[in-house]
Amino acid sequence: MSESIARNPTAKSKAELRKRLLQARSDAAAAGRADASLAAHLREALSRYAPHTVGFYWPLAGEFDARAIVGEWLARDARRQAALPVVVMKGQALQFHAWTPNTSMRVGHHRIPEPERAPPVLPDLLLVPCVGFDDAGYRLGYGGGYYDRTLAAWPGTDKPVTIGIAYEACRATLPRELHDVPLDAIVTDDGLFANPR
Repeated sequence: MSESIARNPTAKSKAELRKRLLQARSDAAAAGRADASLAAHLREALSRYAPHTVGFYWPLAGEFDARAIVGEWLARDARRQAALPVVVMKGQALQFHAWTPNTSMRVGHHRIPEPERAPPVLPDLLLVPCVGFDDAGYRLGYGGGYYDRTLAAWPGTDKPVTIGIAYEACRATLPRELHDVPLDAIVTDDGLFANPR
């Protein structure tokens, strides 16, 4: 990708890049070779950051499925909590509602399962799915802006630790916009990469 596109992204250039990265992610997920390594590095991240409440995501096609690892993490300490995002209103900030492997689910906005009658909780660490990511910790998502809005509207001054989850095949040079904020770390099948800032 040219430097001019990276500095001045157009909707078309981002859409083309997103399409290529979604294919790379789908190929990596289908191969299945990276999942065990990614899982080990995710366990390392949970140990290193030692959160009390983890917000994560229900996996879509091609996304790494963190449910089993989060379930294991919950089972090791009864004081821990996990939560999944709930879209209360399309285009608005996400809410996170408590989740366990036994939580009753319903189909929410965008046809993504979400907790049905679970109370809202405030995670101190978020696992964020990535379509792509770069060496500086910036993420490319689906283009809906949900995580950007959620973090901008986060209550109080203590923002959660943000950890992107991605396959190494999705590392790329990304276009950036003024509102983009890098993640605190990225977990891939190659390792846990903390943002040095």
